[in-house]
Amino acid sequence: MIKISGQAQRLRVYVGESDRYQGQPVYHAIVAKAKALDLAGASVFRGLEGFGANSRIHTSRLLELSSDLPIVVELVDSEEYIAKLLPFLDEAVGQGMVTLEKIEVVHYRHNDGKEKVR
Repeated sequence: MIKISGQAQRLRVYVGESDRYQGQPVYHAIVAKAKALDLAGASVFRGLEGFGANSRIHTSRLLELSSDLPIVVELVDSEEYIAKLLPFLDEAVGQGMVTLEKIEVVHYRHNDGKEKVR
């Protein structure tokens, strides 16, 4: 069982839906790398509307369909595990933003048959 409690970090990566890394969507590459590094988990959120450094608005409204909607990849884990992912993000995220926050995990448990505590 993986248990995370107490102090942890939340990593958020803001990219565009059409951003690519080695031929695949950046958000997918981040999730796959996080899994390979044994991070606790990752979630990908697709935004309805937003803009970034270029100030161009991306929207999902019917009259203004965009194939480059905002994407946020969010990961929560210990500082040690998050640190393992940072060099990959430096390489894979060509444009976008990466944020890191200290957080308090109140409850997270997953039973995979093996006991691990972080």
